[in-house]
Amino acid sequence: MQHLHALSLVVPDYDAAIAFYCGQLGWQLAEDVDQGRKRWVRILPPGASQGSLILARADGPTQQAAIGNQFGGRVGLFLATDDFDRDHAAMLAAGVVFEEEPRHEPYGTVAVWRDPFGNRWDLIQLV
Repeated sequence: MQHLHALSLVVPDYDAAIAFYCGQLGWQLAEDVDQGRKRWVRILPPGASQGSLILARADGPTQQAAIGNQFGGRVGLFLATDDFDRDHAAMLAAGVVFEEEPRHEPYGTVAVWRDPFGNRWDLIQLV
C-alpha cells in the first residue's frame, strides 16, 4: 500500500504560514522541529490523519521567486471537505479570499481561494 504522505509548500516565513493555516484556518500543527538552519514544519487540515503539508521557508532567490507561483498560476492544491457550505462559511469568516462564488461541477462543488502567499487552492466537496 502507498499513499501520499506530504507535499512541500514554499512560504516566506514559517511562523506567518503557521499563523494562517493553524491560527486562522484551524489546521493541526503536527510537527515543528528545529533543525538549526531550517525547521521541519508539518501541518494537517482539521480531521485529517494523513496527507500533510510541509511548510518550507524559501531559501535563496530562486525559492523566493517561487512563492505563490509553485504551480505556474494554476490551482495546485485541493482541500477536500465533507461539508462545503460549512467550511466555505468558516473560511470566509476567517478572512480567506475566494476568487469566485461556489460552483457545481460534475465532480463536485468547488471554489478557488488563495492563501496569503498567493497559492491558489480549490475547496472541494466531491460527489
